[in-house]
Amino acid sequence: MYRPDPREAVIEWELPPQSVIPLDRDFRYVASRDAIDALPRAEKEIKERYRVVIAQVALRTIHEILVSTPGSAIDLVTFYGYVSTKDAATGQPIRPLLLQVSAQREVFGPFVLAELDPVACLKRLNALVSPHPYDLEPVRPTVDFDSLLTRFKFVEGMDVVAGLDSRQDLLAMAPYAFEHLVRQIFEEMGMQAWNTEAIKDDGVDAVAVNKDAVFGGMCIIQAKRYRNAVGVEAIRALAGVMEDKHATKGILVTTSWVTKDGHAFATRHGRIEIMECEHIKYLCKEHLGLDVLISLPKPPPR
Repeated sequence: MYRPDPREAVIEWELPPQSVIPLDRDFRYVASRDAIDALPRAEKEIKERYRVVIAQVALRTIHEILVSTPGSAIDLVTFYGYVSTKDAATGQPIRPLLLQVSAQREVFGPFVLAELDPVACLKRLNALVSPHPYDLEPVRPTVDFDSLLTRFKFVEGMDVVAGLDSRQDLLAMAPYAFEHLVRQIFEEMGMQAWNTEAIKDDGVDAVAVNKDAVFGGMCIIQAKRYRNAVGVEAIRALAGVMEDKHATKGILVTTSWVTKDGHAFATRHGRIEIMECEHIKYLCKEHLGLDVLISLPKPPPR
């Protein structure tokens, strides 16, 4: 994933399994038996070598990204190292996170990979590393969503769904009630969401957070209970608010439709999603169990 504001590349990487470390340290020929015996590697050495290997993979990946891109595009690399394996207790597939590290170009650039100690280098970078990676002990990824959320003033959430009829016309709802309905949709989709204060909200009606460290982020939501088309100006305004609030994604939800120019701008921007009339009706049915109405004429063809 790419975050343009800090010029950050976020990498999710598949680390090698523990079996990459040979269990045998050496071999010995026994003349009396005319046989070759394997000399097993000490368990402590196996575990230490695996710790070094995953550190080398992380550092080399960061190095390749930084040397192959200009500083104007990528200044920061965040690496998440997972390993796909089986849970010894259940036999089920698991994918624990063993390593997380961020490195800025200015700090990482002078490092000489061929000369440094990989484990010590990760410590220097304040990496989050499993204390027992060979035993698949995971670490919890760190994303400071709380500091991002302090930019907003939230109001207490209302349960508007409970008071709706199954054939509720969304255009008959009060604007603030529609905003709370939108919030509840995102909550039912598995995200944490809040409604903002109506005064000085910078055009933000709700904020939703997916706390997945790699593919998650903060979403700015604008909810427009409109009968007429939403123009490109609204999409441009949403893009501006996203940059100001350092949001990963912007979502415009409307009971009507968005103009052709608005869709084109959202496509060029790349991080704006548009949810129009039919999409909202589907989400209400799928996540809230409501078969709602939106009494609009058909939008003109794009």
